[in-house]
Amino acid sequence: MKKLITITLVVASNFIGFSQDHFSGISTSSRVGILNGMINPAEYSNLSKKFEVNLYGVSFNTSNNKIGFSDITSGNNLQDLIFKDNEAVNFQFDGQIIGPSVAIKLLKWGFAVTSKANLKYELVNIDTNIGNAISDNNLASALTLLNTNSNQRLIGSSYGEIGFSVARPIIEKEKYSISAGITLKMLFPGSYSNIGLNGLNGKISQVGGNAFLTTDQPAQLNIAYSGSLANNFSNFSDYTNTIFGGLNGIATDFGITYKLKDGPSKYKIKAGLAIRNLGSMTFKDNNNSSTNYSLNIPNSNPLNLNAFSGANNLGDVENILNSNGYLTKIDGQKDFKVNLPSLFSIYTDFKIVPKVYITGYLQQKLNKDSENDQITSQNIVSVTPRVNLGFFETYVPISNNQISGTTIGFGFRLGGFYLGSNSIVSSLTSNGKQADLYTGFRWAFL
Repeated sequence: MKKLITITLVVASNFIGFSQDHFSGISTSSRVGILNGMINPAEYSNLSKKFEVNLYGVSFNTSNNKIGFSDITSGNNLQDLIFKDNEAVNFQFDGQIIGPSVAIKLLKWGFAVTSKANLKYELVNIDTNIGNAISDNNLASALTLLNTNSNQRLIGSSYGEIGFSVARPIIEKEKYSISAGITLKMLFPGSYSNIGLNGLNGKISQVGGNAFLTTDQPAQLNIAYSGSLANNFSNFSDYTNTIFGGLNGIATDFGITYKLKDGPSKYKIKAGLAIRNLGSMTFKDNNNSSTNYSLNIPNSNPLNLNAFSGANNLGDVENILNSNGYLTKIDGQKDFKVNLPSLFSIYTDFKIVPKVYITGYLQQKLNKDSENDQITSQNIVSVTPRVNLGFFETYVPISNNQISGTTIGFGFRLGGFYLGSNSIVSSLTSNGKQADLYTGFRWAFL
């Protein structure tokens, strides 16, 4: 467990903290392509060219509510910073890799076949006292009371997807049009781990340099793992060993767009609405396990939190708790289902003057992050002014997300190549708790 917290600090120190708004700015460009279709499948009927081929696209995002850019550069102890004060720790690392993909506009129809890999690692509502005690076996006081009603989660997941999309205008008038689209995604779960501790009430006592945990009443504990994360989570590479597994899930995206036209192929206003990731996937592997327990640690037999220092995987954590008689099994299963982060999004792109646009974007998650079978997501709102000169485009996304707050980024497109960040400006000019980087190349023609 201590090693898992170390991973968090390594990721934070390398990436500072990113949001979950992948390809922000470029994905709502007036140069419509595969990236637009991934946030709203109806956009495939609005493709700027008849053919587009995506060669690669990479976006790495994390976010946290504790560590800022100035903290990284000042040389402060990150462990002390991430577990300071009493504010619960929330941290996310979120990566997307868009693989070979193709989109075609044929007559009034739009079609696409896309591939994507997803990688996530998250801490949700972690009590700072528990974090301090496990990470360095040391507390500021001899006795710390715990009263946590939320579900504290440590989650790792990787999965791939292949999408099949179709879109078409459903109303086509001289001055406006309305299009609809749908994407069916085949899901390939790779690996998963979750430890969720709900309703932890008790105390941590420091005796002789060791921290001991006891509970006042039983807490609910879920331990689930599959794939490479069942064997080891002590290295960051454990989260990338298995991304594409076997076909074991289906999800759906659907959306609509409205265009107030400005000529045959341009618009004055374009608005879109989409619901994405409606679906789930089942993890099946020889080393699979998902078990719900009642956790009870009596005063007569306290848990030495230093016992987790050598744990390499959640099975080790489970064995340590079981061997000391702290766990009572409620139910369990070998194969288990995990829900995707379902999202509702709405956006509007206005043409201010020729070549100059501004986009407003809102993303709202539809599921609770506290559920043990849920991959998490974030609520986001952003405004992006842009200049599109055709071959060259540049934009400045200004966003706010629920974990790290307000960010300012910058990006550009040169032909089919694009490079951007949702928060590079705010990270370099203030103590921003977020940064991100994405890049890619796609080829559009005819």
